[in-house]
Amino acid sequence: MTAPGYAEEKEAVLKRLRRVEGQVRGIARMVEGDRYCIDVLAQVSAATRALQAVALELLDDHLAHCVANAVREGGHEQAEKLREASEAIARLVRS
Repeated sequence: MTAPGYAEEKEAVLKRLRRVEGQVRGIARMVEGDRYCIDVLAQVSAATRALQAVALELLDDHLAHCVANAVREGGHEQAEKLREASEAIARLVRS
């Protein structure tokens, strides 16, 4: 199995995900503390944007590494990786 596209950035990705995880825990504490709805929604929006930024970084790494390698190799692998990337982009757009 080849290394994922984000392999070189793995620690940075994990750090960002831990930060998002902390944001989500903070949102839960806000709800537990009966904080004002708009304040909670603002934090949900911030966590969502942070998670979307991680997703975009992972997609960029996937395109630059996995898809680019598959395109160079051609054949079935090329079509498969392009389909996967297209589906991932569609999921991100719908989210």
